[in-house]
Amino acid sequence: MVSSITSYFDAASRRPLDPVILEQPVPLADVPTPALVVVRTTMERNLARMVEHLAPSGTGLRPHAKMHKTPVVARRQLELGAIGICCAKVSEAEVMRAAGIEHILITSPVASLDKMARVVSLAACSEDVRIVVDDAACARALGDAARSAGIRLKVLVDLDPRMGRTGVALGQPALELVRVVAGCDGLEFTGLQQYAGQIMHLEDAAERRRRAEEVAAAGLQTRDLILADGHDVDVFTGGGTGTFDVDCDEPGITDIQAGSYVFMDEEYAAIGQGNQPRFEYFEPALFVLVTAISRPRSGTITVDGGYKSFASDSVAPVARDLSGVRYHFAGDEHGVLQLLEGAPQIALGDRIRMVTPHCDPTINLHDWMVPVEADGMVHELWPVSARGCSW
Repeated sequence: MVSSITSYFDAASRRPLDPVILEQPVPLADVPTPALVVVRTTMERNLARMVEHLAPSGTGLRPHAKMHKTPVVARRQLELGAIGICCAKVSEAEVMRAAGIEHILITSPVASLDKMARVVSLAACSEDVRIVVDDAACARALGDAARSAGIRLKVLVDLDPRMGRTGVALGQPALELVRVVAGCDGLEFTGLQQYAGQIMHLEDAAERRRRAEEVAAAGLQTRDLILADGHDVDVFTGGGTGTFDVDCDEPGITDIQAGSYVFMDEEYAAIGQGNQPRFEYFEPALFVLVTAISRPRSGTITVDGGYKSFASDSVAPVARDLSGVRYHFAGDEHGVLQLLEGAPQIALGDRIRMVTPHCDPTINLHDWMVPVEADGMVHELWPVSARGCSW
């Protein structure tokens, strides 16, 4: 029994963090469904492709762990040269730190004293935990908490790329906030963050590139203003999977925060890349495996995965290996596959790999990832350790 609300939240970081090795490997066909399946060889190709793409430019990779939510994947990214990881929430960062990961950037600001205390506590026992700020009063309060704990907390000023979600306005407002941070005894200004989420899924690749270049130029103008005022800007971080090939060409962007490239999803695959209508530089490596369980009417078949198995905030899941099949949500536990012209026969008991609509929130619905190896066997399970860590 936990004695307080604080104890409850503290306990969240003591979740399973490491792979669970199975005594005997099992074929994927024996895994209960719905199951969140990772094709490990494809994931490894995606990881390697990002590293290889960024290497010539020298742009660093600070991948966003809010996507996969598991230290298993975060450690692999660090092994391949990532300079650290990003977490969207303090609780995610606590889970990753509990797994031994040191270099963490919390990419959302905090505004309450309880969260500030947790950030300071996290930074006090870590080599390199940083957080963004976008408000002067919050920066001062965070600085007071850090000073009281006897540390200097590393912070980045979060710039709003006219997205209207978080961040301080570009130009003079950003400079004024940097001056506030620089004047706080408990804070150390280390750089800038600018994430333009509003352009990541623009379907026209040329338009996406143009907008990304404009956003980068505006942010770097603000960086130059800050440099001219006498402040070092060691980090200029941002970008994501949708603009990974643009961000690394921008001198001054030190690292990118791509997340979805590891697994990919239908939402990303549906946007264009170069002269192609589909974004296929990174391959789908994450699926929800479902089973056909009912045939209530001709031309459809019901599977055992619905709203509890797939995020439903964007597009629908897509059958990876079957043409002529269209998925429709049919409630919490069910989905219906509409069998169009040319669709193959599907029998009750058949298993179907579905590409996830949006990987981040889909993963958040599952306790475990099931990695399948090149031999088609499952040798271990990966805990989704930061599942539900939304505070």
